[in-house]
Amino acid sequence: MLSKTCEYALRAMIYVAQNSQNGTMVNIKEISENIGSPELFIGKILQNLSKQGFLQSSKGRYGGFYIDEKDAKRSLADIVVAIDGDKMFRGCGVGLDYCSEKKPCPIHYEYKEARTAIHNIYKSATLVQFKSLTRDVPVRLKRT
Repeated sequence: MLSKTCEYALRAMIYVAQNSQNGTMVNIKEISENIGSPELFIGKILQNLSKQGFLQSSKGRYGGFYIDEKDAKRSLADIVVAIDGDKMFRGCGVGLDYCSEKKPCPIHYEYKEARTAIHNIYKSATLVQFKSLTRDVPVRLKRT
C-alpha cells in the first residue's frame, strides 16, 4: 500500500523524532545506517520533507535534521500524503479510475471501510508517540 519511498520517509521521520532531543541534529549517515536506507535516497526524501515544513535541516559539518515539538505532533497520515498523495486514503482498491459512489467496483464498499479505518490509524498516530517508544531498536522494516 505504501511506496518504498514513503516507508523510508516514515522510518526516517520516526528515527529523527526519537534522536533529535533538545535541538540535537541527526546526520544523514546515522539516519541511513539505522533505518537501512541508501544515504542519498533518504537525503532527498528528508530534504523534500524539510522544504514542506515537516522538519528542519542544516548544512555543514555539524548539520543534519531536527524535529521540534510542534512538528513532532504531525500525524503519520500527513507524512504519507506529503510523499505518496492521498490515493491510499481515497482511491479505489484495485486502482480503477471510474470507481466511485455512483459507479462502484465490486469491492468498493468493503474497501472504503478498510481505507477509512487505515486512514484513522495513520491520522491518530503522531511522531510524538514514537519518541520514547523504541529508541534503542533500529526502525528497520521486517524482511519477508
